[in-house]
Amino acid sequence: MPQAGGQWAPPQAGGTVPPYLDRRGDDLDDELGEDWSESTSQFRAGLSSFGARKARKLHRRLSRWKPRYWPLITAFLIIVVIIGWVTEPIAGPLGWPLTIVWTWPIISTLIGIRGIHRTRKVLRDTRARWAGTGPVICEDFLILVIPTIGRHDTYPALERSVLSFIAYLPSCFPWLRIDIVIEEGCEAAGRIAKLAARSDLVRIVTVPARYHTPNGTRFKARANHFAHELRMHQREDRNDIWVLHMDDDTGVGPDTAVAMARFIEEQFRAGRDAKHMAQGILTYPRQYAVNRFTWLADSIRPADDIARFSAFTGSGTPRAGLHGELLLVRASVEATIGWDFGPQSIVEDAQFAFIFCQLYKGRSAWFGGRCYGASPATIRDFVRQRERWSWGLVGLAFNRSVPRRNRLLLGYSLAAWIIGPFQNVFTVFLIGWLIADTNNSPVSLFIVPIWALNLAYMLWMYWEGLRLNAGVSAGGRRKWWEPFAVLLLIPFFGLMEGFGGLRGFLKFARRAENKFIVIAKPS
Repeated sequence: MPQAGGQWAPPQAGGTVPPYLDRRGDDLDDELGEDWSESTSQFRAGLSSFGARKARKLHRRLSRWKPRYWPLITAFLIIVVIIGWVTEPIAGPLGWPLTIVWTWPIISTLIGIRGIHRTRKVLRDTRARWAGTGPVICEDFLILVIPTIGRHDTYPALERSVLSFIAYLPSCFPWLRIDIVIEEGCEAAGRIAKLAARSDLVRIVTVPARYHTPNGTRFKARANHFAHELRMHQREDRNDIWVLHMDDDTGVGPDTAVAMARFIEEQFRAGRDAKHMAQGILTYPRQYAVNRFTWLADSIRPADDIARFSAFTGSGTPRAGLHGELLLVRASVEATIGWDFGPQSIVEDAQFAFIFCQLYKGRSAWFGGRCYGASPATIRDFVRQRERWSWGLVGLAFNRSVPRRNRLLLGYSLAAWIIGPFQNVFTVFLIGWLIADTNNSPVSLFIVPIWALNLAYMLWMYWEGLRLNAGVSAGGRRKWWEPFAVLLLIPFFGLMEGFGGLRGFLKFARRAENKFIVIAKPS
């Protein structure tokens, strides 16, 4: 069985924070010197006093947020008039191809609009349910799992994230542990050990180099499975224990702790109808970005969380997949799934979601808490990130162990992504210029409203996603030029997204060896 350098006893109700595991093979006294024993209470006091007013202001601002309909409706009305005005009565040579590719996303558009409605309802109901209540103290035990490759270039973001956990989570979760999962011999092991020593809430779980899962799983899923087996060995697979999976570059804020504590307390009250898994919103504060272009391009991600992911995960069955961060799972449920998905798995979160759909239909939920990550530092990293996602998801779409219904939905979404470069407006106009026919009309005027709705929804995603990201940034507002920039740059963002998706598909088609690409993230 996996070990982490010592034995740890599950928490007992009414006690104090339990002792934590010793670090594997490390003599921390010798390595870290005299300063390593700083207590959690002293450390948190310093963090809390720094920016406490800003944290309260941020919490109040975020608690009033909800997605808006008017940008979507306004965009649709303007676009349908423009397209209707320029559309010719007879389609040209590109009529049928454009009718297919520009109409194709309509199902995803309608699902996303349904998700917007669901998000607004969840936020409204949650505010009403908890109105007038004081701070929420969750009595269930919360274990954070943060796997990291442990490189020096990824350490600054890891440090930022871990410090946010220590600063914000204990106020709502008195029973808390933060597990940093590292590979044996990773280059930043010493720095991570110093970070862990700054708080008795943190322990290091070291994955031995000789460790192999029964199915030969590699990469991040292997580390997750080792930590999973360790928790089972220590009998931490109970209904009253929750596991929060976070990426090593993604932190939390005051709203995150409150939203999770409320969700868990609601499941305690729900009894037999309780949910077993939930996910919130991934946002990108401006101050974490070193590249404003990629930061604007990532506006689409939080918008997808409050639309399409809210529609699926919030309805109880996460058929759209899951993120690897801000993923809250009941420990007893995770124990029945694990992370041992085989050597080809590089999108383990999506595979976990599909298995959850089979075993626990109707038992997932969505909540309004946010986590705070960083956009890729370069356009190259942005494309490589999307390439890995596409590569892994295409593999899942062809994996016969996944139910056909899930594979069909995944394949439908992937098709729109992979052909992105070919349906891009720049590509279409280039082809029209080359064939000396710029007639881009559909085969029927009845298609015009569908095109308008698809385009309006795309504009809404970047508009609302930018609003979300700016709302969690310093100042809490969009700069005057950012809304104009993000809308004008959508064709370029579409090329970046589509190029990464196409590269991932081609690597799968060539049967290239799977690689789990970890890009460096800003601190």
